[in-house]
Amino acid sequence: MTTHSPLPTANERVDAEPAGKASALGVADGDEISLLDLLIVIAERKRMVLRTTAVFAVVAIVISLLLPVRYTATVTLLPPQEGSSMGAALASSLGNLGGMAALASGGLGIKNPNDRYVAMLQSRTVEDAMVKKYGLMQEYHARLLSDGRKTFENHTAVDGSSKDGLIHLSVEDHDAQRAAELANGYVEQFRDLSQHLAITEASQRRLFFQQELEQAKNNLANAEEALAQTEQKTGVIQPDSQARALIESAASLRAQITAREVQIQGMQTYATGENSELIQAQQELAGLRAQLAKLGGSEDTNGSEFMIPKGLVPKAGMEYVRALRDVKYYETIFDILARQFEVAKLDEAKEGALIQVIDPAVVPDRRSFPKRSLIVIGATVVGFILGVFFALMQAGVQRLKRDPDESEKLRSLRQALSGRSKSATQSS
Repeated sequence: MTTHSPLPTANERVDAEPAGKASALGVADGDEISLLDLLIVIAERKRMVLRTTAVFAVVAIVISLLLPVRYTATVTLLPPQEGSSMGAALASSLGNLGGMAALASGGLGIKNPNDRYVAMLQSRTVEDAMVKKYGLMQEYHARLLSDGRKTFENHTAVDGSSKDGLIHLSVEDHDAQRAAELANGYVEQFRDLSQHLAITEASQRRLFFQQELEQAKNNLANAEEALAQTEQKTGVIQPDSQARALIESAASLRAQITAREVQIQGMQTYATGENSELIQAQQELAGLRAQLAKLGGSEDTNGSEFMIPKGLVPKAGMEYVRALRDVKYYETIFDILARQFEVAKLDEAKEGALIQVIDPAVVPDRRSFPKRSLIVIGATVVGFILGVFFALMQAGVQRLKRDPDESEKLRSLRQALSGRSKSATQSS
């Protein structure tokens, strides 16, 4: 009587699996891959890993030797320090136009003062001057000035955000001597630009009063020319001494009124109506106008606003008196502006140079590019990682080939790819 054995259970079928089904990684199906198993696979294929690593290292050495050498020269700059000026101290002693000096010094506050100078160093004017002076268009093989400027920007770096409060300017070039020359020349070009600009508080005041002084000088010259022509026309050389004193007093009052009005106008841009200094200036202006009114004049008209007693000046000399009055008026204005201009010049001289060089650029003794050691080390690490990856990939492919089911799938995949390529070839 024949007895049939029962069907094997699932566990018995798994135990019956042939040992050949073990993966090439040395791990049975269903088990987790441990680190030791990976190390065994890498050790078995250490030649592949070493060859890949060596190839990457050799290629990195060759590339690092072929890369163009660059040198970087650096200049360390000290920007001007914001501080109080002697203009505020001396303006009160001069008495006039002090408010305009305060107005000219306002509105300069920014978060990082170095940002202004960094922007000026990177301005188009300075960069174009560098490109033209040192012939960088030919060196960079640029056809347009804008292209040469952009290439120059790629070879320079200006950093003003460091905690030390200094500005670090770096220039890169293939020649060490030229790199230092370009870095120092960069500073000189910036100084040439800054001479035509008013940046600091004192320089702004100096530029403002310089422009006003030039205009007052022209007005005074015109008034003196008119006085000379009046002398030739009327034949009057000098009026009565009392009339002359009245003329000089009235001209001085008119000049002070004009200066005080400009001062009040400037103070009203930043002070309220309750400001004590503004109220005092307005009271002083009212007092000056009252004094001028007693003399019979007004600062608003240009004709016969100043009335001299008829017994003091003959009718024929009235034209001369008016011309002399204008001369005295513009002389007073010129004197006030000249004193304020000298104060601003003293403040500007006190501040010193706009940019001071702490460390000038020197010829670098080491190249900044390429970093050959870093290139070789990085390439070697990449080569080792790729070598390990290739070793694990090779082990995985061998595992698939040993498994009949997986091998059949690989064969089907190859046939499918081959069929697609053949059909693509026939259709073309």
